[in-house]
Amino acid sequence: MKTKTLKKNKVNVVTLGCSKNIVDSEILMAQLKGNNFDVEHESQSEDSEIVIINTCGFIDNAKQESIDTILHFSEAKSAGLVDKVYVTGCLSQRYKDDLEKEIKGVDAFFGTRELPHLLKTLKADYKHELIGERLLTTPTHYAYFKIAEGCDRPCSFCAIPIMRGKHVSTPIEELIVQAKSLAAKGVKELMLIAQDLTYYGLDIYKERALAKLVDQISDVEGIEWVKLHYAFPNGFPMDVLDVMNTKENVCKYLDIPLQHGSTKILKAMRRGITREKTEKLIEDIRERVPGIAVRTTLIAGYPGETEEDFQEMYEFVERSRFERLGIFTYSHEENTHAFNAVDDVPEEVKKERADLIMELQSGISYELNQDKVGKTYKVLFDKVEGDFYVGRTEFDSPDVDNEVLVRKDEFHLRLGDFAMVEITQADHYDLYGKVID
Repeated sequence: MKTKTLKKNKVNVVTLGCSKNIVDSEILMAQLKGNNFDVEHESQSEDSEIVIINTCGFIDNAKQESIDTILHFSEAKSAGLVDKVYVTGCLSQRYKDDLEKEIKGVDAFFGTRELPHLLKTLKADYKHELIGERLLTTPTHYAYFKIAEGCDRPCSFCAIPIMRGKHVSTPIEELIVQAKSLAAKGVKELMLIAQDLTYYGLDIYKERALAKLVDQISDVEGIEWVKLHYAFPNGFPMDVLDVMNTKENVCKYLDIPLQHGSTKILKAMRRGITREKTEKLIEDIRERVPGIAVRTTLIAGYPGETEEDFQEMYEFVERSRFERLGIFTYSHEENTHAFNAVDDVPEEVKKERADLIMELQSGISYELNQDKVGKTYKVLFDKVEGDFYVGRTEFDSPDVDNEVLVRKDEFHLRLGDFAMVEITQADHYDLYGKVID
């Protein structure tokens, strides 16, 4: 018995996990709209007939959030607040059989590459003319831009290849069409993403083609910033740095997850690189592109990580002085190579080590930010929070990096616009400034 009037053909898409999932949801939403569905992203109105949950299955916390969300909407269905609940994405790809047995309130589960099947279940057509089209869930001035799917890397801790399959590059000509379409809608910043950017092109062009792709995307009219996310260190294509130097709209920013600073642990992780080679790579990158901001992510508590291994990673971070850094605690994932090892670092030790790294990084970030005081930067403004406009420099990406705050009562700014800002004050992660006319 229904307790609420639901709008027929209204779909609420809920996205969990990474930016790659965001792109998948945006593509799904464009297809639904093309089939005359009324579609919203993470709607607060609670009047949708259909809910589609795009799940994450990467690490324990993400999996739990996905399961909790599925259970929430299953209960909403039981209460008559929703008619249909569908689940897609990485968790569904990885654990479909288990989920079907354990959770009865879901109408159907779909994998990461089953969009046509999902649409067919909704009695919708997969419209080929809409390939590449998206309904943006981000502010309209920036978009995540997925250039490949899947991954061929053998990293011992990672279940991504299980959930996303082998690496498949999207051809350059298709990506340029997509970039032009986004630019026509007002997108000014493209953040290039993939499981591994640096592998781009090897499957279809038989060579690393990231530099060629970035060069051509930077020529798309209206695109003022291009950023590179998720570059693998082993086999890094140094020619992309030449494009970064020659094209003004290719940001001096590189997200390069390094995972650890101990050669022993890197070997166990099957990363194909040593700490010494990693340090040389970072040194070479900074030498080739002076002023570049390097973002990395690390893992604390990998099986067999001793105090000595952790200390080696700590000193690696201390020496490297990364502009941006995040760290995860190791998650013991079944069907990965590392699952055969004993998860022997206690959870409290993992967390303690991660906290020590972030405390170190906080100090490094504070010192680097002090150097910005008195300097002027081009800033893209994303949102308003309290008394401030909030924006970013070319050295920062949304949600994960530093922000620039400008007082609302002192300047008038439009969201999605650029402005030159002089930095007047800095703390550990935020910069404060004034607009320069």
